[in-house]
Amino acid sequence: MPFQPKISGLTVNVHLILEYLAFFIAYRYYAHLRKQVQDPITSPNRLSIILGAALGALLGSRVMGFLENPVADFSAMTVLNLYNVKTIMGGLFGGLIGVEVTKKVIGESQSSGDLFTLPLIAGIFIGRIGCFLSGTNEFTYGTTTSFLIGMYLGDGLQRHPIALYELVFLAVLFFLLRRIYDRHDIENGLLFRIFMISYFGFRFLIEFIKPNVFYFIGLSSIQWLCIVCFLYYRKTIVKFVYANAKVYVL
Repeated sequence: MPFQPKISGLTVNVHLILEYLAFFIAYRYYAHLRKQVQDPITSPNRLSIILGAALGALLGSRVMGFLENPVADFSAMTVLNLYNVKTIMGGLFGGLIGVEVTKKVIGESQSSGDLFTLPLIAGIFIGRIGCFLSGTNEFTYGTTTSFLIGMYLGDGLQRHPIALYELVFLAVLFFLLRRIYDRHDIENGLLFRIFMISYFGFRFLIEFIKPNVFYFIGLSSIQWLCIVCFLYYRKTIVKFVYANAKVYVL
């Protein structure tokens, strides 16, 4: 680790290849799912929503990438580095805001996230394989550990393989949400909300074993974004907790 194969003397950027593959497969999977259902959103509006999501994700991923390690220097090199630094968490929440703003502009009232949910998980999964193979070249590794599943990821230290933990989590989440998706009787938009709450909940916890360098009141930037996400979906969370508490009491 990191895994950097060479072909004809040239180093292959496996992570970059897998990132492009993630985008391609996720979109093809989305197109496949859309053909199987009666989409309540028209094609022009769906395209506008995708564009809004892309722009929101682009901005959100860069902003959160910067906030993971903010600096006061705004030189040309720093701005260039800011463009290259990105995080999926900012991309997801930024994409969500981009979608909601776009829907307000075009007057679309239908929930649009369910069709994106499974393709998003598939895309993140493929991208995380690239992160794992990149070892310590990507900031998806954990703190040092003597735990039996600790791994040497490229810096000579045994660390938590956070990307590997996430791959396992995403595989389980995909399986569970796929079963819910196949039922066809759930509330519109609920699948996406479950995904966001689950994924951001996982990332909130995993941040505690990540060697972050910037904290605000004891929490990392990503954890504060997770809290914002929980507040955004507070009604769904309260409804879920109440429903489960009611079942437990009965």
